[in-house]
This record gives sequence, C-alpha cells and structure tokens, in this order.
Amino acid sequence: MRIIIRSKDVNMWLPVPLVLADAAVRFLPDSVMEEIRNPIPSPYREVITKELLQELVRECRNVFKEYKGLEIVHVEAQDGTFVSIRL
Repeated sequence: MRIIIRSKDVNMWLPVPLVLADAAVRFLPDSVMEEIRNPIPSPYREVITKELLQELVRECRNVFKEYKGLEIVHVEAQDGTFVSIRL
C-alpha cells in the first residue's frame, strides 16, 4: 500500500507493507484485545481472537494482490493539498 501526501510544505510518499499488518496483529497486547471486545455483545465476544484477526488480514492481503494499484482514497483540497492511498 502507498500513502501519498502533497502540500505546500510536505511532499511525502510512504510505502506500507501489508506484511506489517499481520505482525501488528500478532503482537497486540491482551489489553488492546479486551478493549476491542468490550463493545461486542457477550455471546460473540469469545469469537474475536488474535487468530481470527490474523486470518482476516491474510485474506485481505490475498484480495489486495488482485486489485494492485487500486486507489482507495483520493482527496484534493483547493489550496493544493493532495492525499492518495493506493493498494
């Protein structure tokens, strides 16, 4: 994924590897997982696990490969500021 930000003061191009998303889920602390589970009703709370989130990230990564280059966000302001997020 690529995040591109351009304005008068900033011209930034930030590559974000999707592999990092899998690693980020793997290293989530248990306290964060509890915060994620809190708003979910009790019968479904046990379903949300790190393993489920990792599987979702892997599946999304496979789908993203099919749509490589797809622009998800494209914003241009009147002052010339530009933000783009591409797969």
